Amino acid sequence: MLLREYVEFTASRFSATDLHYGHGTSTALDDAVYLVYVTLGLDFDQDFRESSRRLSESEISLLNQRVEQRVSQRRPVAYIVGEAWFCGQPYTIDERALIPRSPIAELIQQRFAPLLQSTPGRILDLCCGSGCIGIACALEFETAEVDIVDLSRECLELAQVNMHRHGTFGRVHAIQSDLFSNLSGRRYDLVVSNPPYVSEQEVDSLPAEFRHEPRMGLLSGDEGLAIPLKILRECQEHLHPDGVLILEVGYSAQALAERLPEVPFLWLEFAEGGEGVLAITAKDLGRYRDYLI
Repeated sequence: MLLREYVEFTASRFSATDLHYGHGTSTALDDAVYLVYVTLGLDFDQDFRESSRRLSESEISLLNQRVEQRVSQRRPVAYIVGEAWFCGQPYTIDERALIPRSPIAELIQQRFAPLLQSTPGRILDLCCGSGCIGIACALEFETAEVDIVDLSRECLELAQVNMHRHGTFGRVHAIQSDLFSNLSGRRYDLVVSNPPYVSEQEVDSLPAEFRHEPRMGLLSGDEGLAIPLKILRECQEHLHPDGVLILEVGYSAQALAERLPEVPFLWLEFAEGGEGVLAITAKDLGRYRDYLI
């Protein structure tokens, strides 16, 4: 079978199945291309439609096994192939952490302009999961020191794999901490966080693909706001005076805005899609501290 025939066959099979796309791809064809290309180690610049590559029996056998996982287990492709892309770079991924898909990638590629007054010297990736946000920041800001923090030791082990993969071990430091609890005395120019922000009711109603992700990485109490609110309350003392917090709260954005109507959150827009990400300065966190209690 030709490569292009296999991709088209797989896309048709995915389309005929009740699959959910939201872990780095958005269509059955994108999912099929990603599964086939990563499995075979192909360059994504190659258009499968123009390929005359013929698949071997062993390649077809491996691909068939992986396609079956996607269809019968509803397992996201990134977990099946062990790789996800973020900010134009590949990251090792497995069920220890959520699959990278944050719109914060667009902010990193724009160097957080115009939100930052100067190039950040110290950056914190809070609730880092696979470490992709913090590592991408380190790659973008080549002189910055970056702390990546998570409560989960398993996440930090995976993040260290990605630190090795991208050669950032000298400037990226993995710290196990329940939010800011083990960061006493540390201050940052930029804090970026994509924490758990999904309510228990929402978690239970998510498509089957999300059940392969660690529940700890999704679930937050108080209608999804418990962890984001704690970050907002505690972040100021870990920011320099001109520092900025970037916080993703996803679909909990409306609930947060309604809970804290007095606080001047800057809700960010993304050319490549995505929502529910706010920016707030250290000064405003201090100014509106009483509303955050």
